Amino acid sequence: MRVEFVEVDGIRLRVATRSGRGRPLLLFNGIGANLDIVQPLMDALDDMELIIFDMPGTGESPPTRWPRRFSGLARMTVKLLDTLGYPGAVNVAGVSWGGAMAQQFALQFPERTNRLVLAATSAGMIALPARPGVLMRMITPKRYVSRNYLAEVAPEIYGGLMRRRPELIERHGSLTRPPSMRGYIYQLLAGAYWTSAHKLHRLRCPTLVMGGDDDPLIPLGNVRLLYWLIPKSYLHVIRGGGHLFLVVRANECAAIIRRFVQERRYDGTDPQDYFLDRGLPEDGEVMPALQAAG
Repeated sequence: MRVEFVEVDGIRLRVATRSGRGRPLLLFNGIGANLDIVQPLMDALDDMELIIFDMPGTGESPPTRWPRRFSGLARMTVKLLDTLGYPGAVNVAGVSWGGAMAQQFALQFPERTNRLVLAATSAGMIALPARPGVLMRMITPKRYVSRNYLAEVAPEIYGGLMRRRPELIERHGSLTRPPSMRGYIYQLLAGAYWTSAHKLHRLRCPTLVMGGDDDPLIPLGNVRLLYWLIPKSYLHVIRGGGHLFLVVRANECAAIIRRFVQERRYDGTDPQDYFLDRGLPEDGEVMPALQAAG
C-alpha cells in the first residue's frame, strides 16, 4: 500500500492506495478505526486496486473544526477521489459505521458507485439495537487507547472468534491507533438521527450485504433488513462471525467480495438466470466459495 497525505477541503487526510486489477474498491472503516486495522483484509485482497483513508479525527488525519454529517463526509470523499485521479465509478465497501457511510455515499452519488458491499452494519436509527451494556462500551474510544481494556471488552462487543482466540485481540490491538476524542465524538454525531431505511429502495447498484450471526453490536436482523430493503441485494451470513469478521476471517471474506465484484451476473449483462442455471437458492444468497465450487 502507498500511504500519503492528501489535502481535501482544508483537511490533511492520511490515504492508502494500491494499484491492482479491475475497478478500484473504496473502503470505509468503522468508528474511530484507523486504516491499518483492516490490513488483514487488504492483504487478502492482494490483486485488487484499493483506496482507504483515515476519517478526520482517526489515525493520523486531524479532526475537522466543526462536526460534519454523513452527507458532508460523502462530498469530501468524492473530492478525495477526484484529487487521487479516480473520476469514474468505483466499487464501495463499508463496515459498521463505515457501512452507514457507504450507504450515504451510494445514495448521494449513484453515478460514482458501481457495486456496494455492506458488512456488519445497519440502516441507522431504524435498527435493532444491541444490548445496552454493549452500546455503553462503544460510547468511549477507550478500547483504542488501552490494550488491557480491549482484551477485557473485545469478547463482549465483537463476539465471534474474539471470544476464544486472544491472539486475534492482541493482533487487533497492535494495529490500532487511538482517535482524537473530538474526532470520535464527531463521528458519533455524524450518525445521530441518521437513517437510510426510507431511501434504500432508490439504490440501483448491485449490493452485497454481509453479516455475522454472532455479532453483539449489529444483530443479524439488521443485516436481513438491509437485504430486504435494497432492490438488487445479495445476502451472505458468516456462520459464527462476530463484528470484525472482515479482518479475523479475512481470506474467506476476500474470496466472497472478489467474486461479487468480478462476476458478470452482477452487471446485469448475463441473459441467463445465474441462480437457476447453477441450482442455487433463488433468494440471492451468495454461497461460500468452497461450497459453490463443490
